[in-house]
Amino acid sequence: MVDQDFADLQRSGLLRDVEKIVVDAHRRLYETRSKPWSPPTAYRWLRYEDPAPVARLVEGVRKLRRRGGAFDAEAVDKACAKAPKRADLN
Repeated sequence: MVDQDFADLQRSGLLRDVEKIVVDAHRRLYETRSKPWSPPTAYRWLRYEDPAPVARLVEGVRKLRRRGGAFDAEAVDKACAKAPKRADLN
């Protein structure tokens, strides 16, 4: 996904869908640890002001997995199915 054209990712909705999945995994991890959570917490954690948001999402996925975060497999499948054939999450 990092190698995909940013405009194509935005148009397809894939970037938005993957962002939601990562932010939701972050929320659920915080909830299981009884830590206070809010969307700004997740976006600050992702350092989303960075000019490479796809790279930040990839980095966020890796961090969440190392911390025991889980991703909604059904949401990932839906995002992939909805995206154009050129889009690739890997």
